[in-house]
Amino acid sequence: MTELPERVPERYEAVQDALIEWYETGHRAFPWRETDDPYAILVSEVMSQQTQLDRVVDAWADFLDRWPTVADLAAADRGTVVAFWSDHSLGYNNRAKYLHEAATQIVEDHDGEFPESPAGLTDLMGVGPYTANAVASFAFNTGDAVVDTNVKRVLYRAFSIPDEDAAFEDAASALMPDGESRVWNNAIMELGGVACEKTPACDQAHCPWREWCDAYETGDFTAPDVPTQPSFEGSRRQMRGRAIGALKEHDRLALDELGPKVRVDYAPEGEYGRQWLVELLGDLADDGLVELDHRGEQTTARLHR
Repeated sequence: MTELPERVPERYEAVQDALIEWYETGHRAFPWRETDDPYAILVSEVMSQQTQLDRVVDAWADFLDRWPTVADLAAADRGTVVAFWSDHSLGYNNRAKYLHEAATQIVEDHDGEFPESPAGLTDLMGVGPYTANAVASFAFNTGDAVVDTNVKRVLYRAFSIPDEDAAFEDAASALMPDGESRVWNNAIMELGGVACEKTPACDQAHCPWREWCDAYETGDFTAPDVPTQPSFEGSRRQMRGRAIGALKEHDRLALDELGPKVRVDYAPEGEYGRQWLVELLGDLADDGLVELDHRGEQTTARLHR
């Protein structure tokens, strides 16, 4: 097993279990998730490239109605396949050509049987590493950890994985339970597509990783594909993190006790004083992270329980 990233909790099994349970409890229903037919899955993966999944559903069903098996597709006229692609506004007609050629390879070179490994699948025309891994995972449960834009965003935000391809691949591989590529890759991509989008929906989507997530704790939801990260030093997200850290250590603190632990220049009546701190804590309270208790002129804060 690849070494776990430093920021992943030692009890990483809890991280794995939480994600899988969240996915299995209520994931989006797409018909290709209900089959392990590699041909049907390959068609869905090729169609889904740069096309919204909701638009793919009808086109996928129509395609399989017309060419139900890989042998049917291989026997079809290539021009007819390309025309279907164009008529359904699936874009990039070359993908239709490559899909037809891949079907021909499977019939002629593999006796109609799909290769079951990512390496074997990449021998097919137009099937790159990502698509090969997806088909291996969802059809045969033999894939590696998927690393796409959604997965990078999740790992960057949750565990502060550096924005480097090798780091993302190592982290994704380390987190995926052995022999569980089908459910795991579906689950982590679902997390990125539903809860951890460019504009996150952590609470609305009941993200299962909130208790471990660095971004959820600090309020910094930038990511490799959300390139608006301001300087961290002195930023509001740094102050949010300091407030959370102090309350973790001290349980309940009055404003004038907490303030100096957040900013060294805290002054009760100053620019960075009680009013500023109340606004900062109010944001954390709105996020469900902190509870404020106002009693008379005294306000205390503690972590949400």
